[in-house]
Amino acid sequence: MSIITLTTDFGAADWFVGSMKGVILGINPQTTVVDITHEVPAGDIRAGAFALMAGYRSFARGTVHVAVVDPGVGGPRAALAVRTASCVFVGPDNGVLSWALRWEKVEEVRRLENADYFRHPVCPTFHGRDVFAPVAAHLSKGVKFDALGPLTGEWVNQPWPEPTAHGGEIIYIDRFGNAITNLREAATAVIVGGQEIPVRPFYQAVPAGQPLALISSTGLLEIAVNGGCAARGLGLKVGHVVNLR
Repeated sequence: MSIITLTTDFGAADWFVGSMKGVILGINPQTTVVDITHEVPAGDIRAGAFALMAGYRSFARGTVHVAVVDPGVGGPRAALAVRTASCVFVGPDNGVLSWALRWEKVEEVRRLENADYFRHPVCPTFHGRDVFAPVAAHLSKGVKFDALGPLTGEWVNQPWPEPTAHGGEIIYIDRFGNAITNLREAATAVIVGGQEIPVRPFYQAVPAGQPLALISSTGLLEIAVNGGCAARGLGLKVGHVVNLR
């Protein structure tokens, strides 16, 4: 059984995601299409890169992961397929794939230039439907990777914020208002916005309404409020500095 995942900023209000799935299933009705998320903030490449990185490792080897957060659609940015030791990534060359690729052994990167595997006519504003979805579907049917286009050894990297000796920063805020950092250490406490917050193993290890930090399901240190919204309650935003104690 083949699996294709979708990560986009298209939301659920319009026809965009359904159109991509229709193209995929028209080419390979035997594949399984799974949504990682379609609620990436519009045009937020960094948030898309995080969502893909956080979600893709839950899937079986050989899965094709399509990520489309593409404010440069129709412009000069390239379109890529990346084969790694465990899976395949398909998407625009704007950095949205790069955080997931940090975890992978990249074996081959192809620019998507063979129009035989596109939907026609190709709309310059909807490569998700007309380029990335059909390419993923053809790959799921066993099309040879080298048929997609020329090799390339370069791709755009979304810079990963490396931690410092003293701490790190908030890199993503989820729908619950939990603030996920770039830190992997479980200290005794963290300091953010001048407030010291204890590190605990799970949300209800502190009283309701109280803040805490913990290692989340992503493997990264997260700042949360038990039963509340850390982003709103603590005034947290992406980019805020977090210090370890």
